[in-house]
Amino acid sequence: MIRVAVESDAGACHAIYAPIVESSAITFETSLPGEDAMASRIRARLANHPWLVWDDGGDVLAYAYAGRFRERAAYDWIAETSIYVHEKARRRGIARRLYGALLETMRLQGINQAVGVITLPGDTSVAMHEAMGFSPAGIWPKAGYKLGRWWDVGVWSLFLSEPANPPPPVVPFAELAATPQLANLLASTL
Repeated sequence: MIRVAVESDAGACHAIYAPIVESSAITFETSLPGEDAMASRIRARLANHPWLVWDDGGDVLAYAYAGRFRERAAYDWIAETSIYVHEKARRRGIARRLYGALLETMRLQGINQAVGVITLPGDTSVAMHEAMGFSPAGIWPKAGYKLGRWWDVGVWSLFLSEPANPPPPVVPFAELAATPQLANLLASTL
């Protein structure tokens, strides 16, 4: 099932994230955050943005979240998205269903644009984003240094809804989290 993350998911999320930090450039984080830091990240993010997990009978196999794109208020209607899938759960359609639930949750909040930032070449991530409707929006050449080399970063974007003028305020995720609307959305994504 897809559900909202809780702090006790930190260990499972950390276990998914650790090999990605240690042996890939998918993330530019170079030091493992630890379970306490992961719990803090979950708690902090859930105030305003969704953090969802794919729970298979108590075994968290993947997580996806959205976060603030930039600090200035003018950017409130755009959010950066991320997803991480345990290596034993890849190629099973979990990423697309979980990411789809994340994007629909963001729509409920009134966020009108999602941005995926991908370390290139990132063929799997690029293919998934484009299958979800994202379009290339630009490349930052040699944006990050990890594992002994420089990496380009690509940006993909997806309009979740047509921006209103003026836009209504984005609903903080904490307000949406306990609503039947979100519960129905998450139940319908499987």
